Parts: sequence; C-alpha cells; structure tokens
Amino acid sequence: MNLPDVIKNLIDERRSSFTNSNEKMHFKGGFISANDYILTDAIIALSLGKNVLLKGPTGSGKTKLAETLANIFKQPMHSINCSVDMDAESLLGFKTIGQENGQNTIEFVPGPVVKAMNQGHLLYIDEINMAKPETLPILNSVLDYRRMVFNPFTGTVENAKNHFGVIAAINEGYIGTVPLNEALKNRFVVIEVPYVQGDVLKEVLFNESILKDKVMIEKFVILSEDLITQVRNGQIPEEAASIRALIDTCDLATYMPPLRAVQRGIADKLEEEREKAAVMNITQTLFV
Repeated sequence: MNLPDVIKNLIDERRSSFTNSNEKMHFKGGFISANDYILTDAIIALSLGKNVLLKGPTGSGKTKLAETLANIFKQPMHSINCSVDMDAESLLGFKTIGQENGQNTIEFVPGPVVKAMNQGHLLYIDEINMAKPETLPILNSVLDYRRMVFNPFTGTVENAKNHFGVIAAINEGYIGTVPLNEALKNRFVVIEVPYVQGDVLKEVLFNESILKDKVMIEKFVILSEDLITQVRNGQIPEEAASIRALIDTCDLATYMPPLRAVQRGIADKLEEEREKAAVMNITQTLFV
C-alpha cells in the first residue's frame, strides 16, 4: 500500500476524503506547499489523534493549513486567538443571566474548548505562545490522553467526543510571545511551516489574488524572496514578508501602481521608518 492510500484510509476512518492533484496534494483553494509532507504529515498526525503544532513565521500559511485540514476532514473548527488578556472564560465559557418562563436564570455559554470537545470538532489555537503561561495549564488535560477538562464554571467534567482534535500555531521570537512550557510542547507533534516561495508562491498569488498579470506576479515573487532575505538578516520584521500581506498587495496592484500597492500593503504596516525605507528600496529595483 503506497503512502496516499494509507492517508486516504486514515481520512476515510474519519468520514472524509482528500484531493490529490499532480505533484502537490492539496485541498482545492486551500494550503499549497512545495513540500508535500507538510500536509501529509499533518493529516497522519491528526488522523491518529495527535495534537498538531504548526510552527513558522507570520504569514507562512499556518492558519490556511489548519482550515485546509478542517475541510479535508469535513469537521467544523472552533478558533481561539490567544493574547495576554486570554483567561479561563475565553477558553471554557462564561455564565450569563437568561430567562425561562419569565424567570431570570443563570446560564452557561460554552467557549471554544468546551464546544469543540462536546461536539467532536477541531479546536484551533492561534498564536498559542501569546497567552500568559499561567493560563495555558488549563489545557493540559485536554491535550493529553485524558481528553477532558474540569469546568469550574459548571462544576462538571467535560469529556471530548470521538474525532475531537487540536491544532495550534506558534510564531517563535515574535514580539509579545513567550516560550512554551516544555510540558505543554511535549503534548504536540510539531510541523514546521516555512515561507512559500518560487513556483508555489506564483501559483498561490495567481489563485488567491485578483492580479492575473503573470509578469507582474513574477516580480512580486522576486520581491518576496528579497524581503525574506532581509528578514533573515534582521533588517526588517517577519510581517514584512507575510504571504497574506503580499496577496493584499497584489490585489491593490490590479488598480494602482505597484510601488504604491507595496507601500499600502506592506511598508506602511511597519513601525520604523528605516524598515519602511528598506522595503521600498527593494521594491524600486523591481518596479520602475
């Protein structure tokens, strides 16, 4: 049995299927990578009930990969956007006042963790290392073999239904992030998601943006490569090389000069003037 057959059987066990197109396995309109094994390995890990941690720079496609996995498995996905303000209520839910037969009642509104567990859905935890370290231990029992959590707001234990799965995303070294506790990190299978480049990026830009000028798209691919080099050299921050920002820029370039599109879509998002200047200097070598 070859690898695609193995993967298909794993997915079929979760009542789903996937598309296998030419050299790249991808869900139509979803995550695309030159490295087939990124999606393949994520499918295998999730099918086996493993928690998946997607690690990569801003805009590399981690959220798109999570959405693609949800589409492949045909499972709804409940999302958590982590921040320093996130607390137990953000994860588990909260109590509120409701009405029943004209009488005030106390009702519990489930949060994304409880919803996903109770319905056997996927849970996506975005930028998990943006959360305060003291908040995340709530998830320890959710992420290990117990697949349960004590809900202090209801005094009950929530047990996950079959096919419940967890995908998290992390961007290490980003401003405001903290290192993940080793006990928490060990509960995940880690998959690196690198920047999309070359012909794969060309395909992404052509499919995901409204820009259809192939010559201009090729120039934006070169611009992306130059920006990534600058990021690796520490000259500009990671968000300057975000594929998400590049798609926005391509959309703008359909209706305005590319230099102005880069300024609006990439450069003006940066804080420091030297960073903005670095981006525009690179752009001017490609678009005159």
